[in-house]
Amino acid sequence: MSSVFFELVRHPETPCTSVHHVHARISRVPGDSLEVKHVFEGGLDRMILPAPQPPRIGARLWQHTCCEIFIARPRLPGYHEFNFSPSGEWAAYAFARYREPVPLAAEPLDPQIATRSEPDSFELGAKIRLDRLSSGHCNTTLTIGLSAVIEDRDGALSYWALRHPPGKPDFHHADAFMLTLE
Repeated sequence: MSSVFFELVRHPETPCTSVHHVHARISRVPGDSLEVKHVFEGGLDRMILPAPQPPRIGARLWQHTCCEIFIARPRLPGYHEFNFSPSGEWAAYAFARYREPVPLAAEPLDPQIATRSEPDSFELGAKIRLDRLSSGHCNTTLTIGLSAVIEDRDGALSYWALRHPPGKPDFHHADAFMLTLE
């Protein structure tokens, strides 16, 4: 199992009054799955966490606090995006190339999501089965983009990622896929 630890950085044009640090870890686990964990630290009483829901597919999760992972294969234009809400809702998207959506495979994705809350930290973990994306994602090198959207009590959104391209926040940009996972 390979594992990488890192800190996400806030986009400079999106201030955040609640969270001071976002740490993340990603691991490739036996069975060709990915486990990703985001940890938010700071004044969580000023952060909006969506209310718990039964695990289900949600819409427009990025408009509120959520964690995101982008998965691609090196030198190929297509990629997948997963959004995970603290509510337990999730969403998945497939793209043929930059922001060009295509239908997802019919295979149910059913990621496993778990959360844990402490006074000064919130943790969201998710497990994604790569074989349900496509056989091409198994046993191969992947390029990964990890990000988070945080909604403060005043309704402001801040955008956090491994790296931000120039200009406005854009998690889909190739520069954001900076992590290589064997």
